Amino acid sequence: MKTGVYLCACGGTITEKVNFEKVAADLGKNPEVAYVHTAEFLCSEEGKQFLEQDLTEHRPERVVIAACSPREIEGVFMQVMERVGLNPYFLQIANIREHVAWITPDPERATAKASALVRGAVARVGLHQPLERKELDVCRDVVVVGAGPAGLKAALCLAEAGRKVVLVEKTPVLGGMPVRYEELFPNMECGPCLLEPVMGEVLHGEHAHNIEILTLSEVVEVKGYYGNFAVTIKQAPRYVDTVKCVGCGECIAACPAATKNEFNYGLDERKAISLPFAGSLPNVPFLAFDACLRAHGEDCQLCRAACPVEGAVRYDDSAKLLERSAGAIVVAVGSDLYDCTRLPALGYGSVSGVYTSLEFERLLARNGPTGGELRLPDGTPPKSVAIVHCVGSLDEHHQPYCSGVCCNYAFKFNHLVRKQLPESRIHHLYKELVTPGKEEFALCRHAGHDPQTSFWRYGDIADLQVAAEDGHHTIRYRDTAGTSGQIEADMVILCPAMVGPESAGRLSAVLDTPPDQFGFFQELHGKLDAAQSKVRGIYLAGACQSPMDIRGAIGQGIAAAGYVLSGLAEGRKLTIDPITAAVNELACSGCRVCGSVCPYKAISFPPDKQVASVNALLCHGCGTCGAACPAAAIQAHHFASPQIFAEMEAILQ
Repeated sequence: MKTGVYLCACGGTITEKVNFEKVAADLGKNPEVAYVHTAEFLCSEEGKQFLEQDLTEHRPERVVIAACSPREIEGVFMQVMERVGLNPYFLQIANIREHVAWITPDPERATAKASALVRGAVARVGLHQPLERKELDVCRDVVVVGAGPAGLKAALCLAEAGRKVVLVEKTPVLGGMPVRYEELFPNMECGPCLLEPVMGEVLHGEHAHNIEILTLSEVVEVKGYYGNFAVTIKQAPRYVDTVKCVGCGECIAACPAATKNEFNYGLDERKAISLPFAGSLPNVPFLAFDACLRAHGEDCQLCRAACPVEGAVRYDDSAKLLERSAGAIVVAVGSDLYDCTRLPALGYGSVSGVYTSLEFERLLARNGPTGGELRLPDGTPPKSVAIVHCVGSLDEHHQPYCSGVCCNYAFKFNHLVRKQLPESRIHHLYKELVTPGKEEFALCRHAGHDPQTSFWRYGDIADLQVAAEDGHHTIRYRDTAGTSGQIEADMVILCPAMVGPESAGRLSAVLDTPPDQFGFFQELHGKLDAAQSKVRGIYLAGACQSPMDIRGAIGQGIAAAGYVLSGLAEGRKLTIDPITAAVNELACSGCRVCGSVCPYKAISFPPDKQVASVNALLCHGCGTCGAACPAAAIQAHHFASPQIFAEMEAILQ
């Protein structure tokens, strides 16, 4: 085997400790080494030109480069080899900078160590196979799951780039949670007004023809892989034709049936056929069939009779299974709040006048159950309000993390209560105060300067107890110094931790994207790749990945769209890196150990074979499966056992 070896001095960083003459002399004894050449900076433009010319002149069968970390330079030198017509996988890097020069102070030992590493690289590269990258045609359409701020922004960015987008939303309306908020921190902007331009563009804008909106829909099955997903979507019946309906509301007025209004968290009732709330988009009612008199055997047709558009109300509407193709999937299903009933001492669900933050948002909203008037269940305004921070947060028995937004909206509540009830007394019970951002602290400062607002720091949520006494609430607490006390308040607002979405478990099973320990969708890397999941081609956007505010969700929606557009660019085929796992079917027993340990869900077991099969598009070549296989039936290309053993044996000579 004719192997060319190149030693890079790295500007003297390596040669300060490693004697290249001795290394070259040692390699000269190896019959596999055709020549040894040195360079000062092989990764510089001059160095790459030298390497290209030298490879063209000598035409080695294999190449070993002794330099720095392959993570930094391997791709550069592989490109040089491709330009001169050599297979780039006939290259092996020996890291003699980080592994030798930087950590071995004795020059003699450093030189011996460098010789051993290069010798091992020569032995290994001789067993490299001529791997080839493959290219596939891909589908450039995208499925976006969730129509909150992150999903809407991702869908709009993709549609503006000319991509066809299927926007899947499980509720009847667009906008996610923020459209239920009357005002948003820190500048008291109207939530629906803030998102209306984005929703308007998605529904009626210049690029709306690129977006198919499927409300009352959920993804129930995903097959395929990055670039070629087959997505099955189940759409529940709306019983109102979204094309024919003009949103006049005549059907709502005529409906005699009522049910709990889930959009106001059961704080009031709505008609069986209704809009979720005033201003919801699309401006089309939906029929909750379980609440309709027709579901109970009555032939009620009052809503259809009142409708001025023939055929808009459809009693024969039924659930549908829709098939869509996509090259990528963006998950933007938002988050949920920690279940406050798991803290029974706080009185939620058992004591009247104790509300979660979302319920309180609806009480403050003009399209909410009280028309925006802050009232107790008996109809009177509260004279005092207690706001409990960190409910379920920063607690090893509940959720150990901080959601990062609860304090901000708690101080927003302080501002809104003070605005509506100037004489009221407001109490904040908190574990920690967190107000990140360059503008958000203003609301905290406003509350701190308010003489009618007081702050009480408790040590543990278990030290709080809410009880109803004499028409008001008594909140008993123990502060961080261990001193007990109590506060009286007419209304109590709980600010729970943001937790992973309720749908995360089911949807993660469908997508094969594992949730993390907190129930959120697990990202590829928490800092570097938070918008990518563990499965290639499935991206994460917004609070389904981690607690975040609207600005963060919008930014992550744009990031997910950017990943899709760069990976599935127009006119580009999908390149498959050949450094993936491969199965020796004759040795595979189908024990499924490899599939259970694969972090990228790249291994399946086709029923017609009963042995492991590797999806090259999903495989990252990490080698976990090969390490776990009890029969050594699965190995990674370019990291096969004979190659690794040859390298080890040569080093130990």
